[in-house]
Amino acid sequence: MDTALEHLSKKELIALLKREQKTVETHQKAASSLQEENTYLKARVDLLERLQFGQKRERFEGDPAQGVLPFEAQPEEDAIQQEEIKEQITYTRKKQSSHKGRAALPAHLPVEEIEIHPEGDLTDMVCIGKEVTEELECEPARFFIRRYIRYKYAAKNGEGVKTGELPERVIDKGIPGAGLLAMILTDKYMDHLPLYRQKQRFARENIPIASSTIEGWVKQALEGLKPLYQQIKFDIKAKGYLQVYETSIKVLESDKKGAAHMGWYWVYHNPLDGLVLMDYQPTRGAAATTEMLKNFRGYLQSDGYAVYQKIGRRADVTPVACWAHARREFNGPWKTIRSEQKKPFISSSNCMQ
Repeated sequence: MDTALEHLSKKELIALLKREQKTVETHQKAASSLQEENTYLKARVDLLERLQFGQKRERFEGDPAQGVLPFEAQPEEDAIQQEEIKEQITYTRKKQSSHKGRAALPAHLPVEEIEIHPEGDLTDMVCIGKEVTEELECEPARFFIRRYIRYKYAAKNGEGVKTGELPERVIDKGIPGAGLLAMILTDKYMDHLPLYRQKQRFARENIPIASSTIEGWVKQALEGLKPLYQQIKFDIKAKGYLQVYETSIKVLESDKKGAAHMGWYWVYHNPLDGLVLMDYQPTRGAAATTEMLKNFRGYLQSDGYAVYQKIGRRADVTPVACWAHARREFNGPWKTIRSEQKKPFISSSNCMQ
């Protein structure tokens, strides 16, 4: 190499030196870029390791000796502090009582009036007015026994006996009334209060109810709601415009404690009437929609999932796409749907999220 350089001219040597210098700069830039990428990836790995293996709780164990440090205030300082707190409470109460922007109480609620007269002898005094103060109150659930007493009447001529007819009940020959069952179902499915907590509430009222009993009540009450379910199922498809979306949910296994499998909520929304029906299915396949959509006719709006595309090919169904899902193709790492469509989708911004 050195011998070859000896035969190069000055101009050729300068050109060679520039090429070598350019090569070195390229390697330095590449090394710097790799170093930055390596630093970034290390930070990502550290973050993922902390998320995966790090401590999840926010509490930490402190020094046990911290509890015995002389942080207690002196008696005179404590007296001053209590006086300041008392003044602050008095000021806050006066400020609240003079507040003019308080929201009005609901007009549909019943009103219980309590009249308060001044103490002492009022015989020589005349009432010149009154001040009204309102507060929103609540009376906890009141449990009581409703006893039906059905009288029997016998005909004087001995031709038969008549007995008062018992009103129709949700659970025939059962203990719970319709109001109690409605409360249990609302607490469980609307307010997400588990049955074992409701059982504890009954126990506080000295009403012992076995877990199997309250579970049986719920099952029988839900069976009584089947006609309502069938009516909603009919009404939600009656207007010919239906939005459909499926979402996953973990379902506990009944035979193995703590185990769960993946299930699916198929949500059907009628935007014209505002009706919503959530249909649980163990699968995300086409079989999940067979019962619900086999007789549907009209506009079916969805995210373009293959199951909906197949339904949209029916002659009496017009598939409708939504702009919200289309936007994801441009604003997020979403997989682009490239399935061929036999019928074009009608775009709509009204999408059920």
